[in-house]
Amino acid sequence: MSWIVTGGAGYIGSHVVRALADAGLAPVIIDDLSSGEASFAPADVPFVRGSILDRDLVERTLREHDAEGVIHVAGFKYAGVSVQRPLHTYAQNVEGTRILLEAMEAAGVANIVFSSSAAVFGTPDVPLVVEDTAKKPASPYGESKLIGEWLLRDQAVATADSERPLRHTSLRYFNVVGSADPAVYDVSPHNLFPIVFEALIEGRTPKIFGDDYDTPDGTNVRDYVHVGDIAAAHVAAAQRLAGGQSIEPAYNLGSGDGLSVKQIMDAVARVTGIDFTPEIGPRRPGDPDRIVATGELAARDLDWRMRYSVDDMVRTGWEARRRAS
Repeated sequence: MSWIVTGGAGYIGSHVVRALADAGLAPVIIDDLSSGEASFAPADVPFVRGSILDRDLVERTLREHDAEGVIHVAGFKYAGVSVQRPLHTYAQNVEGTRILLEAMEAAGVANIVFSSSAAVFGTPDVPLVVEDTAKKPASPYGESKLIGEWLLRDQAVATADSERPLRHTSLRYFNVVGSADPAVYDVSPHNLFPIVFEALIEGRTPKIFGDDYDTPDGTNVRDYVHVGDIAAAHVAAAQRLAGGQSIEPAYNLGSGDGLSVKQIMDAVARVTGIDFTPEIGPRRPGDPDRIVATGELAARDLDWRMRYSVDDMVRTGWEARRRAS
């Protein structure tokens, strides 16, 4: 039996694929390479190139590879861009998830781990986000992820009395960084680490947007979590579903304390050996002072731990990016 990984050629998805293989599970990738990289897919893992919007392809893949479950990572992940492209965002993230669930039901596949997002919370007014913190998404991207969670919930209710009721969980995470394989790096043009790395590679000075926030050093505080830990949590969730163990409908994969942008910049200078003083720019509209989540539930059920220091996060990400140059 296999585990299908949608978006398995992306930055996060390809780490999940590697973690599944290391755990003795049999991953199979579905990816249309709209944002993934073919080179990120391990050569010994079956690769089906195509979109999750193609119901026939998805159902055929589930049947041909005797799928035990799905880890659903595919999606349009750019929150800011989603404001300009809401229809595309909903097509990829909402309709894509609906079609996937439809194909799973037809193929008799009843386990799914959904890659959700901290964007479902929007700008929370609490210092520490927990699973039942109010959901107030502030972008079509965040809304689409919350609707994805609702789709899983509703399909589980609808199939509860069937022969194969849907079993599911959603993993919400924040700023994913680093690399657990030097062949894979974050290619997003919108994330902090690649933005800073590209600036340094091109000889530019990285920028901090605002240094007058209500935080210890004046810069935003966020959860930064290593992609290797994120991948491990997906595998643990898949194993829990496959083993018939109880599982929560959602888990926050948070650090519990967070790191400031200045702390990240200091670590980048320290690890890379490139001495720089970040430029200070104006605040970006809507940027809250602090967003940090607890990971207590995930620690209890999914062996969630922060196995990497901030220097490890920077070092692994920097080495993978430099190798790609």
